[in-house]
Amino acid sequence: MLSALHDRIAHEVTARASRLWDVALALHREPELAFEEHAAAALLSGELERSGFAVTRGVADMPTAFVAEAGDGNRPRVALLLEYDALPGLGHACGHNLIAAAGLGAALALNSALRETPGRRLPGTVMAVGTPAEEGGGGKVAQVAAGVFDEVDAALMFHPGVNDWVRAPLTAQVQVRTVFHGRAAHPTGNPTEGIDALASLIQLFGSLNVLQRRLPPGSHIQGIITDGGRATNIVPERAEALFGLRAATTTALDALVLELTRCAEGTAAATGTAVETSPTTTGYHHFRDNAVLSDRFAEHLREVGIGLGEPTPGVYLGSSDIGDVSAVVPAIHPFVAILGPEHADHTTEFATAAASPRARRVMLAASRALASTAADVLGEPGLADRAWTRQREETAADA
Repeated sequence: MLSALHDRIAHEVTARASRLWDVALALHREPELAFEEHAAAALLSGELERSGFAVTRGVADMPTAFVAEAGDGNRPRVALLLEYDALPGLGHACGHNLIAAAGLGAALALNSALRETPGRRLPGTVMAVGTPAEEGGGGKVAQVAAGVFDEVDAALMFHPGVNDWVRAPLTAQVQVRTVFHGRAAHPTGNPTEGIDALASLIQLFGSLNVLQRRLPPGSHIQGIITDGGRATNIVPERAEALFGLRAATTTALDALVLELTRCAEGTAAATGTAVETSPTTTGYHHFRDNAVLSDRFAEHLREVGIGLGEPTPGVYLGSSDIGDVSAVVPAIHPFVAILGPEHADHTTEFATAAASPRARRVMLAASRALASTAADVLGEPGLADRAWTRQREETAADA
């Protein structure tokens, strides 16, 4: 039955190719920032609703988030994830218009194929989850906390990129605000009365530069000064910086935050200032790839002529809130290239490529492979159990 279902999925994706590309281009033409994706959410959820999915909008207290479901409501439950926020000034320079269209196509094709394929319909539930604010704000983090993924057995998505990689080397990340408090004074009139908060902050940057040299692979600290005083003739009594921290694992990130805190407290003790250090975001977990599912996706993608390899050792591609989903359910996040490896995402070139003929081919191929992988989770005995076993192994290895 699965072979016939895969064939039917291919037919359904092909039949929807023009409409899916129209959706991808519509999102590309009207990029919307994090939590402001009202037109995108309406377009995508409307397509699903008209095709028979039961749609719940505003999930996890986010107006631009939604969950669409079809099937018998039972397990296995497969979630196809749709991202659709854009980047300030760059539009869809991360290709989220393609992620959304591919996830939409996979959900529609799978549900239709399940209805049309001869034989008993597979048990289980197909979900399309609209996930806002991946670029900043972490919509998936809120959805995990709200229980959207509590009964899900597989969370599937792809990401356009500049490499064809079966697994995503995505780090854990968090932003931390550090504020030094000193005492204002006139720098020439009564300089000995001042305690320079900005000088303390600059000293912290120097300490972190030393720390950076001994950090393990995948760990990184990048900071900016967000408040350095108000006038040159006043010793700054307050100075603030925002630091972005990344690490290969969530455990390593926790250790890095502790290192930053210790450096800040040591600087404060040495300079006579007071310091506050606190996360400004909930942060993202590192991504745990589920090889049982990502290898299956790669097999299906190979059938349409795209081969995926392993990531380049030592290369990390930033962070994503898919990491938080992967911490609780089996998940995949393969990269499929729409530009060559000499390029990068988050550039104007990548934004242009996200509306190119190559992007169209990749989006349709990914849609078919995602739907076929989801069909396997629903219909292949033991596959969901093997994915969960791998999930538990990955979690234990990170402990």
